[in-house]
Amino acid sequence: MELVELVSVSPGIVQEIIYATEHNFLKKVLYSSPRCLLQKSVAERLHRVQVGLKKRGLGLKIFDAYRPLSVQKVFWEFLPDPRYVADPALGSKHNRGAAVDVTLIDREGRELPMPTAVDVFSNKAHRDYMAGPKNLLENRQLLEDAMLGEEFIPLPTEWWHFDDPEWKTFPILDIPL
Repeated sequence: MELVELVSVSPGIVQEIIYATEHNFLKKVLYSSPRCLLQKSVAERLHRVQVGLKKRGLGLKIFDAYRPLSVQKVFWEFLPDPRYVADPALGSKHNRGAAVDVTLIDREGRELPMPTAVDVFSNKAHRDYMAGPKNLLENRQLLEDAMLGEEFIPLPTEWWHFDDPEWKTFPILDIPL
């Protein structure tokens, strides 16, 4: 088990690590650098998703991957709601390097429209929300299908969050970014 930089496994996946900026639900910088770290097997699985999408003129954009446990505690203090934030007492799949927050982009790197922005914690972000415009729901399903094709597990309350099926095999980590 080893964390790797995603770019070393799949350089074509676009990264916009939002917790290294103020453009996130906490409105503050939580990571000192915009690194995208994952367990090596998770990065390889994600690369296979990217390869499949590229054949369709699409790609992935990552917003978050490995997250230190200390940052998870900050999230929980701000939003102690287990539908959206994992209790740090239990640890998050992000804390294991086994989860990603992701969306789809087109050939030009533009994000495909989705039902909400990332980190919008409402029913509109839930996977079973069906009242949105048809194209947004289709884009959400396209992302989900691509990730399911490599056995990623979708989180029911966040269209952007996917867990590696082997997440239980990885330890909870608190390595600063």
